[in-house]
Amino acid sequence: MSLLLLTFLFAYGCVHAYAFFKARQAVGFGAATSVVLALFFLAMTLAPLIVRMAERNKHEHLARFLAYCGYGWMGLLFLFFSSVLVVDLYNLLLYAIGYLFHKDLSSFALSQKFAFYLPLGCGLLFAVYGYFEARNIRTERLVVVTPKIPKEIRKLTIVQISDVHLGVIVRGERLTRILKKVRMADPDILVSTGDLVDGQINELKGLAELFMTVHPRYGKFAVTGNHEFYAGITQALEFTERAGFRVLRGERTTVAGLIDIAGIDDPARGTDGSGDEKNLLAKLPRDRFNLFLKHRPVVEQGSVGRFDLQLSGHVHKGQIFPFNLVTYLFYPVKSGYSLLPRDSSLYVSRGTGTWGPPIRFLAPPEVTIIDLVPA
Repeated sequence: MSLLLLTFLFAYGCVHAYAFFKARQAVGFGAATSVVLALFFLAMTLAPLIVRMAERNKHEHLARFLAYCGYGWMGLLFLFFSSVLVVDLYNLLLYAIGYLFHKDLSSFALSQKFAFYLPLGCGLLFAVYGYFEARNIRTERLVVVTPKIPKEIRKLTIVQISDVHLGVIVRGERLTRILKKVRMADPDILVSTGDLVDGQINELKGLAELFMTVHPRYGKFAVTGNHEFYAGITQALEFTERAGFRVLRGERTTVAGLIDIAGIDDPARGTDGSGDEKNLLAKLPRDRFNLFLKHRPVVEQGSVGRFDLQLSGHVHKGQIFPFNLVTYLFYPVKSGYSLLPRDSSLYVSRGTGTWGPPIRFLAPPEVTIIDLVPA
């Protein structure tokens, strides 16, 4: 079992323990209820592992049922936990002010019952809203003016999808709505910036074929994300190529003599890839527009100025607020468009699907349309 997985299970278990403590404080249930609730919390903590085991053993319907239960609970628990922290901080602040100024502010504090039921209600309300927000795929449009696009072209349209996470939860119905947005954009080029898949690929029946309803003029290009490696890189590549994408793994290609597209593997493959990135970008011609596909929104200092636009994803804008505060610690870039030094720029997608919980809260999914317009 990997260190990352153990760390996740420990942290997730601690959140369950905190929720158990708050519930017992508020309700005051006995030993029998405590045992039942503790077993339920233990099952939910291990649910992501059980889902993967069910997938691996070809129990698709069981895996989907457990995924909706386990990951739905995960989203609700995180929203409850975030809300209860706000309430606890409020009570702690009152105590600190009262202690410093020798005042009794206990009448302003929330009771243990109210401090449990208020966050619980907020968590439920936010989870329901987040479920529908996750289904509301938005279209974001970016216009990049560049002298590197010939004037006779007038406009080159690139559509980006990222972090679709096709698997036990994101299936054909969601993918159909995503691809409808893509077709409406009438793209010249379609790119996927990683995490297209998130499951046992041989069970994603018919999903690759849905991509064949999209016909960009100059093709489809993709890079790997960390979940391609988690799901099994060989099967992930086979699925992506069957969907009509050319996967760029430390390679570049010239598209219609107009732009160069370069792509690099996600470092989940076992190396940071910085050396590969430097060598790859050094080969790009400076007289054409250079599009760089990289799953994680990390900009290497030695790479700035070697590409015109980097497209990334991975962070989902946190997916469920306020988790974006945590992702910002590891990837301190904002979602959307950012100008970089030496005529480079970065666009970070909020992601098109969902990982884990089928919930997005204050981080709606997107299909991104980038229009390259000649200066």
